[in-house]
Order: sequence, then structure tokens, then C-alpha cells
Amino acid sequence: MVRCTWCATLAACLLIAACSQPAPPSQAPQAAAAPGLSTTPVPVHASTVAGVPVEAVQRYVLDDTEVRTVHARNLGRDYQVFVSLPPDYAAHPDRTYPVMFVTDANYAFPLIRSIARRLGDHGDGTEDFILVGLSYAVGDTPVYSRRRDYTPTNHGPSGLTSDMPGRPVLHGEAEGYRAFIKDDVFPLIAANYHADMSRRIYVGHSYGGLLGYEMLLHDPSMFSHYILGSPSLQFDHGVEFARMHEALAARKDLPANVLVVLGAFETPGKDKADRRYNRETDMIGDNRRFVAELQAKHYPGLHASVITVPGEDHLTVFPVIITRGIQWALPGKRPAFTATGG
Repeated sequence: MVRCTWCATLAACLLIAACSQPAPPSQAPQAAAAPGLSTTPVPVHASTVAGVPVEAVQRYVLDDTEVRTVHARNLGRDYQVFVSLPPDYAAHPDRTYPVMFVTDANYAFPLIRSIARRLGDHGDGTEDFILVGLSYAVGDTPVYSRRRDYTPTNHGPSGLTSDMPGRPVLHGEAEGYRAFIKDDVFPLIAANYHADMSRRIYVGHSYGGLLGYEMLLHDPSMFSHYILGSPSLQFDHGVEFARMHEALAARKDLPANVLVVLGAFETPGKDKADRRYNRETDMIGDNRRFVAELQAKHYPGLHASVITVPGEDHLTVFPVIITRGIQWALPGKRPAFTATGG
């Protein structure tokens, strides 16, 4: 099993991310009046904190962001979608921007937004883009929603308990969730923003990386670039290998750019006392084998690489995945990050 289970620790990450939740929904993109702070005081439930009046406390919000609730027609449930616009978006109404879509948005959306602005340097370091965060089903916990929506079969790990009382653990609705992204989210973004929908970039980590493989295999043109962090190929005893063989049996090409990034500790290590290593699951070996099988098909449109990041494990590697991924997919005016393995 993985040394630190992503699902078990995601909730703690989300508590941190909640402090920078995007502003409430609006009908059209608007720039915030003041950097970082809302202009309307938020009601508070205490009159003082440590003896200090709190009437003037304001909510911290992210500039140039929106939250929209989108109905998944084929699934019959609603999802929140977060949108972050480039700093110069309003000043260039005739310009279109590439769009990056990321799963696990409650954690990943504010992180990617911050990293992108740090790297971007007004388009010199990396190209500006619209960021779309794919959050969880309304009313579901993050763990419950992602287990169900990001996995390809209903044969999840044994012994799991549901974190939603009265509802059984569910897996295996990745195909329906893929259709939701394509049929409901894509049209929303195309209709409401200055988006270059020919340049769609996908980012997913862990189960989100597994979902990325599903889309790559069954509908590769959904995205031009796939940034896949630590894909969980161990799910359902490696079922994704069989699904790959079936999906590619008659395919003549797989047009996509794929970057797979893992932490160097995501494999069983010789030092059993070092808890950073996985105990049993060789995620590095699994993903190298998966990509090698794709490359063995010699598809003319496929460009795929696997790299490992020294000193990182399944949880700590994600910020590096984002940094390398943005540099690789949207290099701006500086030389692009080149994935050469490792």
C-alpha cells in the first residue's frame, strides 16, 4: 500500500485550502476591487477574539475568481467549478487564453493559481492561462466524491468505510464524470470566457492521475496536454493495463502530450525503516511500464515521458508536479521544461 494514503489525508489539506476559497458566484468575470480582500465585511459569531473587536474582520478571497455550480446531466447531480482569470484578462478582451483543468480543486486550485503567478512573470516565465478547478459533488465529502468519480471500475480497495453515514462506498463512475467534463463544463467555459478551447490542459494527481489515463485512452483529444501526477495504477489490481490493451487494440494514433511525474519515494525502498518509501506499491515501476507500453505502439501523435522527483513522496510531490507541468505545457518566452526521464 502507499506509504501515506492520499484519500485519508486529503481532508486535512482541504481545511488549509478552505481559508482561500474563491469568492461567491457571479454572472460575468470581474476584477476584485482590492487585492486579496473582499470589500464587504463578513458576519462573525464572536464579538471579540482575545479581547480585540472583530467587527471589521473581512473574508480573504482570491482576485479574479468565480465559483459556478454546474449540473451534470448524465449523473443527475451538481458540482462546483472554480475559475481563475489571468491578471490582464480584463485589459485584453480580444485575446484568448489556454485553459488548464484540475481535479481536487479545493486543494489544487489555489495552489496552482499561486504557483502560476509566481512563475508567470507577466507571460515571460510561463504563458498566462485560465484555470478551471473541478471540485466535488455538492453535498458529498471530497473523499466520497473522488473515490466514485475518478475511478474506472466499481472494484475499489477492500475494507474501506464510508465517510458519509448511510451511504455505501462507491467507485467506478469515471466514464460518467468524463462525460460531465466534456459535455457540461467545456461548453460553460467556451461560452463565458475568452478561452482557446483548442489548448486544453488536464492536471490530476493520484486518483486524478488515474482519471487522466482514462481520458487519454478513451478520448485523447479531450486535452492537448496531460499532466499526470502519481497515477494510482494499483487500483483494482492494475485493471487500467487491461483497459489500455482493450482501448488501443484498433487505434491508429493517440494524439496527446503526456507528462507523468512521481516522487522518488513512491516505490518500495531498500531502507525499510525510511517511512517515506511506499511499503508495497511500486507506483514508479507501474507508471514506467504503462507509458512504455504506450510508446511501444509508436503512435505518431503521442509524446509521453515519465520523470521522478528526488526527495518527494506521494503527498509532497504535488507542488513540484505543478511547477514542472506548467513550465512544460506553457513555457512562455523562456525555454520550456524538458522531460528527459529520471
